[in-house]
Amino acid sequence: MAFDVNTNSLEQYWLPFTRNQDFKKDPRIITKASGVYMTDHKGGTVIDGSSGLFCSPAGHCHPKIIEAVHQVMQDLTYVAPFGTAHPLSFALAEQISRLLPENFNHVFFVNSGSEAIDTALKMVMAYHSSMGENRSRFVSRERAYHGVNIGGVSLAGLVNNRKTFQSVMPNVAMMRHTWDADELMVRGQPQRGVELADDLQRMCDTYGGETIAACFVEPVAGSTGILAPPVDYLERLREICDANGILLVFDEVITGFGRIGGKFAADVFGVTPDIMTIAKALTNGSIPMGAVATSDHVHDVISDKSAPGAIEFFHGYTYSGHPAACAAGLAALSIYEDDGLYDRAAEMSPYFLDSVFQLKDHPMVKDIRGIGMAAGVELHDKGGQAQIDLFWNGMHVKFTGNTGILAPMFISEESHIDEMMEKLTKTLDGLV
Repeated sequence: MAFDVNTNSLEQYWLPFTRNQDFKKDPRIITKASGVYMTDHKGGTVIDGSSGLFCSPAGHCHPKIIEAVHQVMQDLTYVAPFGTAHPLSFALAEQISRLLPENFNHVFFVNSGSEAIDTALKMVMAYHSSMGENRSRFVSRERAYHGVNIGGVSLAGLVNNRKTFQSVMPNVAMMRHTWDADELMVRGQPQRGVELADDLQRMCDTYGGETIAACFVEPVAGSTGILAPPVDYLERLREICDANGILLVFDEVITGFGRIGGKFAADVFGVTPDIMTIAKALTNGSIPMGAVATSDHVHDVISDKSAPGAIEFFHGYTYSGHPAACAAGLAALSIYEDDGLYDRAAEMSPYFLDSVFQLKDHPMVKDIRGIGMAAGVELHDKGGQAQIDLFWNGMHVKFTGNTGILAPMFISEESHIDEMMEKLTKTLDGLV
């Protein structure tokens, strides 16, 4: 689709997480995409180094997803999800459950990762209410990102996300983050840092474990720049939660569907939470959708202990389980399995990480962290300028502060990784 910035107004659209005044002086507009490449409004080719926002491991505009959505829209454009349903919602929930830990057989559909987190918060509250427990405190972590709705912002450990809105849920305590300034350039899990999980035990000792409802963690902290958990860290959190009756919630919005070397982080690290949030790659980024999956125990407590005749979980969204989104999700999951993309991601990871860590001695680079098909390249400064310069050098990378987050599509060839590294190196050289 053509777009002329000289004849089309840029004033009405308020871009998210963007300094709009600067953007409108130098707009970066995508008009077409296919596979690993996008086209900007000037006709330039841009390789996608972050799978959009970690959404599209199978590549942009996959024909099987387009066809699946087209077909369902011939019969269903909308079904009200309160009290009615459609066949694809059941089919997708079943397919998701097959990918999850053995006792995860219940899926609640939402429209984004942010909605998934706020839904998980309400599930936690409903669970403890059903158990007759008065738990009102939540534990999260510094440098965490859990979306932008009120609950997620309250759980966030990124200062800029919290500072305007943080007073809404003041009953959130923060564990320390796991980045170690004395252990840089870590590939995979850090060997040091398991003791940081004892922050949760300290909070149990301080506030009383019986007051803490849940501990929310990203198994790999994504938006802050790829922080893998120290060895045995997640296992220790699980132990503390079990000992104190605390629910453990994994935010797998980024890590889900193959990003770090297995279908989900719960598989990779061998730790099973009580609740999982998923989104992004669920539909390969084609249509907004997220989900919250729960263990049978959590679901059954909420369901079985509800008042007779009452709605078990009084929550939902107008577009929960939308037919087009379900069709996209079913097609995406089929592609991941049929095309062997989970295995391909694991096989491509060594080449990708070898390539990224070649930047470790670059004068602009402060630190690199990487696991699976995700890496954070932290610069000493100029992160904002690096993101813009990269785009005009033909590469999209999502930056948080001074950290560029590389997350190639699973369909990438070694030549695509090489191209990304060439463009990234050229851009960093220009910033020295």
